[in-house]
Amino acid sequence: MARAVGKLSSLDVARSKKRGYYGDGGGLYLLVGPNGAKSWVFRFRKEGKLREMGLGPLHTIGLAEARQKAQDCRRKRLDGIDPIEAKRAALATARLDDAKTMTFRQCAESYIKAHRAGWRNPKHAEQWPSTLATYVYPVFGALPVQAIDVGLVLKALEPIWTVKPETASRVRSRIESVLDWATARGCRQGENPARWRGHLENLLPKKSKVRRVEHHAALSYDELPEFMAELRQQEGIAARALEFAILTVARTGAVIGAQWSEFDLSARLWTLPAERMKAGREHRAPLSDRAIAILEEMRRLHGGDFVFPGARRHHPIGETSFFVLVRRMGRGDLTAHGFRSTFSDWCGERTNFPAEVREMALAHTVNDKVEAAYRRGDLFQKRRQVMDAWARFATTAPDGNIVPIAAAR
Repeated sequence: MARAVGKLSSLDVARSKKRGYYGDGGGLYLLVGPNGAKSWVFRFRKEGKLREMGLGPLHTIGLAEARQKAQDCRRKRLDGIDPIEAKRAALATARLDDAKTMTFRQCAESYIKAHRAGWRNPKHAEQWPSTLATYVYPVFGALPVQAIDVGLVLKALEPIWTVKPETASRVRSRIESVLDWATARGCRQGENPARWRGHLENLLPKKSKVRRVEHHAALSYDELPEFMAELRQQEGIAARALEFAILTVARTGAVIGAQWSEFDLSARLWTLPAERMKAGREHRAPLSDRAIAILEEMRRLHGGDFVFPGARRHHPIGETSFFVLVRRMGRGDLTAHGFRSTFSDWCGERTNFPAEVREMALAHTVNDKVEAAYRRGDLFQKRRQVMDAWARFATTAPDGNIVPIAAAR
């Protein structure tokens, strides 16, 4: 095997022998490792740098086959092709071909599994597989993800785009996310056929054109005292929970899932952990006299971990509890979430509290990065003032008198 070594210099040969390389000629070497393992390598210079390409172990690749592989490498070099890069490209192509056999459903299930831990809202996590199973999988769930094109996307979306525009918009976004994931994982190539901007926006009407966007129904703040007086006449845990939600302007999910471990009644404080907040940040909510009274009543009458327990003691009231309650009161035009808008309107039109105090009371995310950088505190003392004022306003009867707290018990 002591044949010429092609274009490698005599210095390369000397170094190779010292390191356990034995030349066969034409850039082919047998490499003997420190542990005695033997393998074939092809060595060549590119732009002055020595490069090395493995051809396989001696126990599998014989001398004749190794020489043939080395000859193939030399031919590529003659054509100006780097054999190492050519091998990598071939492997990438093979992997892509294998990946392309993954179906859209397989990719979607992998996407959901990878992201589920980051979805704080359980309802959101449930809707992902549910909507895809209902509207997407029957159309192209079993097809290779690489085969998904704009025609298939439209076939899934068009039947619901004008009938269920909100749902259709979410389905489109979820298809886009799955296809982006598939592209990033090397399962498909090309543009995303579910992309909205510059693409589907030219093929489908805007959601706002299909049906006027309806915001959460909100009560005028002038009507709030009368509504609260009626609410206090309602019996049951749901009524107290809704009253508490209005007084704290907290989101429905935060109130329903409230646990005793989050409260410090002596400090008149409710601390919501980051994992239960939409913005993913801990939120401190000051409690008014009436809010404290509601909590004391709940603690006296009910046990368990949850402040507002459902039929089963160790579970909270259901998500539809407020929905059923307001309709029982003959106010089917209202939603629990809408009372946050009532507070916002009252705060902006009837008080002198700064807008940032109102936004922090509502636990809204600050979109302005500069404002967010300067707003380091949570304005807690100012928020306590605004929430006390809000509670006084809400508990003022239509005749102008303050409703005694005992009247609600």
